[in-house]
Amino acid sequence: MYRGGTALVALMIAGCATVDKELLDAQLPDAPQNWVANAEATVAPTGDWVAAFGDNTLRALISEAMIRNNDLLSAASNLDAARASSKIARADLLPTLGASLNSSRNAIVVDATSAAQAGGAGNSQINNRSDLIDQFGVDRDGDGKIDGLDLNGDGFAETLVPNKRFYVNNFALGAQFRWEIDLWGRITDGTKAAYKDAKANYADLNGARLSIAAGVAQAWFGLIEARQQRELTERDVTARESNLRVTERRYDRGVASSLDVRLSRSALGTSRANHALRQRLEKEASRRLEVLLGRYPGAELAAVEALPALPALQGAGAPGELLARRPDVIAAEARMEAAGLRANAARKQLLPQLTLTSQINASGPDFSDIVDPTRLAGNLASGILQPLFQGGRLLADARRQRAVAEAAIYAYTQTALEAYEEAENALAAEAYLAVREEALQLAYEEAAAAEDLTERRYTSGAATIFNLLDAQTRRISSESQYIQATQERVSNRVQLYLAIGGDFLTEQMLADANFVSGE
Repeated sequence: MYRGGTALVALMIAGCATVDKELLDAQLPDAPQNWVANAEATVAPTGDWVAAFGDNTLRALISEAMIRNNDLLSAASNLDAARASSKIARADLLPTLGASLNSSRNAIVVDATSAAQAGGAGNSQINNRSDLIDQFGVDRDGDGKIDGLDLNGDGFAETLVPNKRFYVNNFALGAQFRWEIDLWGRITDGTKAAYKDAKANYADLNGARLSIAAGVAQAWFGLIEARQQRELTERDVTARESNLRVTERRYDRGVASSLDVRLSRSALGTSRANHALRQRLEKEASRRLEVLLGRYPGAELAAVEALPALPALQGAGAPGELLARRPDVIAAEARMEAAGLRANAARKQLLPQLTLTSQINASGPDFSDIVDPTRLAGNLASGILQPLFQGGRLLADARRQRAVAEAAIYAYTQTALEAYEEAENALAAEAYLAVREEALQLAYEEAAAAEDLTERRYTSGAATIFNLLDAQTRRISSESQYIQATQERVSNRVQLYLAIGGDFLTEQMLADANFVSGE
């Protein structure tokens, strides 16, 4: 047995003890050396599966979808959000530094009458600022300006001159610093988990890109089949109308019975009903493709006349290589790792946390005071926080994150198994659909030949209307099934490329490659 799958996972786990390897090994079976459905398909797959169909219109449609498809644009936005989240998580490893600048202006109102009563023996005539200055004013420095009030008569100014309003300014500048030292790697684990999330979203974007390209291809081939089926019913209606005319002429000559006429009319009605059904299905197929292209679903997109010739299968790679190539498996792997890292971080929440803090500030009534070194004041502190009792919250969170990590392992394993299943199914269908297409081609060719023979015999009177209608119905059914089988085989090849994580090129990528090469 080839342990390609688990060996690849072991490499992923090598530097990371966040994933329960024993659980993963128990859940993920060993991958075989070769594909069970096709042991010869171990050659590396083609690097541009779109080119294998030789359809320039298909490449143009896929290129348009890569620019306009809304699901793809949504996946790209999710990736941008995940990358931003990873940068936010990384910021927790670094110290934070903040600065603040504040200013204030306070107005103080002093009632003059109250001041007079406080020092002027209750003189009711001293009721304004001028009266106070005249009675109690003191000019201590002799500059001709009143310095204050002498309320007790000792010759000294004991209080400021009361005024109805005066202002006090204050300016303050501060800075704060905080840094949690990542002693146990808890913050690092959270940061790594965020980067794993971004990796998963990047894989999701690649998966959406591949899925949409495959969806466009299958919708395009489905539209071609719908056109062929509609054209087949148109030819059938024409043939049934011809039958009815011939039968009516034979009836007029007395060669055919009224039963023959009624049977011909019934067959024509059934044929017209099938034609209406195929017309509707063709319009729906066109709208389905237009939505994938980001267009309004107006059923204006027309298909080419025939499905492309199916090329020989180049290869599907070894089964174990699938885990490193399929975007959905890569995304599940990254999410599994992220869950393991978060489980580690949750356990480390129980350990002590060391934090450094510092702040510095300066203030004063003038703006120049905030840059005056003599007014600076600050502190530097460090502290260790050891959780002791939080009602079991931390332990419960650790158990929860552990369960989430185990769920991610199961999800990854299931994704890998489904990837193997899809690849094996598509490889097996390659052979079965080829046999079915060949058998239906033979059935159609023989039915067409039998119809021609029956028509000639009916015209000559050697066959009945029952023989003719049966031959025509058989031919129509065989040709319809043959068209459907051809489309299913082509679409299955697209499904195989999707299952093995095949790559492709758009028109823009080809143009860029030609520019670089100088062509």
